[in-house]
Parts: sequence; C-alpha cells; structure tokens
Amino acid sequence: MLQETPLRSVAAGVPGEGKRPHAARPFFFLSDLHLSEAIPRTVAAFEHFIRFTAEQADSVFILGDLFEYWIGDDMLAEPFVARMTALLHTLSERGIALYIMHGNRDFLLGKRFMKAAGAIWLPDPYVITAFGTRVAVAHGDGLCTADRGYQLFRRFARNRAMQLLFLAWPYRWRRALAERMRSASEEGRMRPVSPKYDVTREGVAKLFRKTRTATMIHGHTHRPARHKETDGTRWVLPDWDLDHGERRGGYLRIDAEGIKTLPLDWSPLFRSGG
Repeated sequence: MLQETPLRSVAAGVPGEGKRPHAARPFFFLSDLHLSEAIPRTVAAFEHFIRFTAEQADSVFILGDLFEYWIGDDMLAEPFVARMTALLHTLSERGIALYIMHGNRDFLLGKRFMKAAGAIWLPDPYVITAFGTRVAVAHGDGLCTADRGYQLFRRFARNRAMQLLFLAWPYRWRRALAERMRSASEEGRMRPVSPKYDVTREGVAKLFRKTRTATMIHGHTHRPARHKETDGTRWVLPDWDLDHGERRGGYLRIDAEGIKTLPLDWSPLFRSGG
C-alpha cells in the first residue's frame, strides 16, 4: 500500500534532528552501491560522499541495494558492516536526515540496523514533497514487470513469514546461500542484458497513476538516464562501481533550482593514477 507522510514528521525521532536549519538545503538521492569488502575503491568513494558531499544536504535518500546482500541484522556484528553503519550514523549526528529503502539485495535490513545507522526506513514506493514538487521514489525492481519469474520471487521474498523462516536458519547457512547467489549474479553480468530486466512502460505508467505524480526517481536497472514518459519525467539513478572496468557512480540532487544528476568526486581516490 502506498504511503505518503511528511518526511520531517517521519524523521522526528532521528538523533540530531533540529541541530541546524534545513529549509533551503538540497535532497540527495543514490542507490545500488552494493557495498562489500570486495570493492574497496567504491567503499572509499562512499565514505568520501558521506563525510564531505552529504554535508550540504538536508536529507539523504538511499533507494535500495546499499549492501551487496543482507542476510539479517546479525550482520551488524561483522567489522565491515559495523564500520559502514557507524559511518551512516554520522549523518544524523550532523542533523542530516537519512532515509533507506529496501532493494532486491538488502530487503532484510531491519529495525536493529535502522536504529544503529540513525536511519528511517522508507516504504517502496513512496511519495515525498521536495521544494514544492511531489516525487515518487522506488527501488525500481517492482517496475520490471516483464520479468515474471523475478516478480514471483519478489512477492515470495517480501512475505514476512518466509523471511522469518529464512532468518531462523543458522548464520553460516544464510551466508553460504547469499554467496552462491552472489556468484550466480556475477556470472550473469557477463551475458547480454535481456530487455525483460528493464522497467516496462506498463509498470512505469501504473506507478505514475498510483502516486498521482509527474516525477519519478528509481534505481535498480543500472541504466542512469532521464526519460520523458507519457505521464511525467522518470530519473534513473546510477549504480556505483569504481573497482571493475569503467568507473560509474553519481547521485541526484533536488533543490530550489530543480533536479539534476551529479557525478561522484573520485579524484581524491585516484591521484596516483590508479
């Protein structure tokens, strides 16, 4: 069910709220970071973004797939995850609101993680109002309606009873399954991408009608672009990858002047020519 609540009231419990004025500060949107220890340059770029770039923002929205996978909030005990979570918490300490939406890789992010990160969970889809514009935000996997096999899996995986059964497994079993799925996903990246894995016109039009908006932001497809649709404008966020081939990444900014996409500042990471 679509939810629409004023963000500042949703964020009222975020530590650090109200420490500084927010009225004219921009909103930042990013997704598909797929953070893991296997991508150190991408992780370094994310750390730089949170510590420095995000300092300009009123709110940061992560629209899914923050982590490569998430097998339960007991992952918080892992040193890498603890480091990333502590990094995220610095946003709320600085009075910057953080909203996190589930993706297709990390839909098991739970209340323990959100509390530890100083974040507010954002339902998918959701409608926000940014500088007078109503904007529909989503991860994007729900728009890929031609991939019927995945949509069936999505409904199964988002079922709370099924999630509780999975979370009852021993940690090592869950991790082994996640690693196998990760390996299969890596192999799939080497094959040509089928059109069925992209969003469909029908899926996009349905969400525009459901949300009664003329602006949409989503990730998931790793095909950043601005699309003029029949019902409005659709912005697709980039994935982040500075460790394999061509460097990719960026974020979207909404402020009083409108909406624009911005590249990552990765120059501090490659000064030695790496």
